[in-house]
Amino acid sequence: GAMSVDSIADLSDNTSKLLEALQLSHPHELDPRRSLGKKKTLSLNPITWQVPRIVDRCCQHIEAHGLQTVGIFRVGSSKKRVQQLREEFDRGLDVFLDEHQSVHDVAALLKEFLRDMPDPLIPRELYAAFLSAASMEGPAQLTALQLLLFLLPPCHSDTLHRLLRFLGEVARHAESSRGPDGRQIPGNKMTVSNLATVFGPNILQKEKPGEKDAGAMNFEDSAAIILVLQRLIEHYQTLFMVSAEMQRHILRRLFQTDPDVIDHLLRRK
Repeated sequence: GAMSVDSIADLSDNTSKLLEALQLSHPHELDPRRSLGKKKTLSLNPITWQVPRIVDRCCQHIEAHGLQTVGIFRVGSSKKRVQQLREEFDRGLDVFLDEHQSVHDVAALLKEFLRDMPDPLIPRELYAAFLSAASMEGPAQLTALQLLLFLLPPCHSDTLHRLLRFLGEVARHAESSRGPDGRQIPGNKMTVSNLATVFGPNILQKEKPGEKDAGAMNFEDSAAIILVLQRLIEHYQTLFMVSAEMQRHILRRLFQTDPDVIDHLLRRK
């Protein structure tokens, strides 16, 4: 009586959503260094890391070559070189970013990709809900944000997690420091607040790019977007972790509705 499916796409909608929530409880499965194969579906064993190549490559490049670059994401780039990189990714080429590429070009490419997604990283139907969390405080705010993150489609969730992890790493290098030899290492000046100001409007979009009033945003919405993204960057590690209590609740529900899924999960562990 055990389940034989290998993909969440093969399961019913209710079971699919529950298993997608459970996947967040295994941090080792969110490690991009694992060998994940080339499946396009969300595999149950192992769980596929669904992050666009362009996002992961840009993050890796800046982590390797740009963490000490002052004003990254704010300094201008070469429009011609950015357009060339964008076209290469769009053609499906295996673009290799190395130390010869300008960090500012790669940073601009990442911002452009997020800005021009047909549906933003946080889907538009959740825009108002995420912004409403800005008016909350303390644990209630983080709880609301976590529940909203659980509503994201898997590819959006994975990509947002990768981006937030990257932005947290950039922010950790914002201030100048001293190396083991006593030499000063310059900071990049990109604090969590600065990063939220730059990336917030690209991740949380009310209107589609090009639509009427798409560029217009009132001060309240702008401030709320920045605050929400700040919280996501600061707390992404705990926000993407399903609590033991919620896991038990989901497992109890599955036991009543889909006992075969429980058997699959227990054998997997």
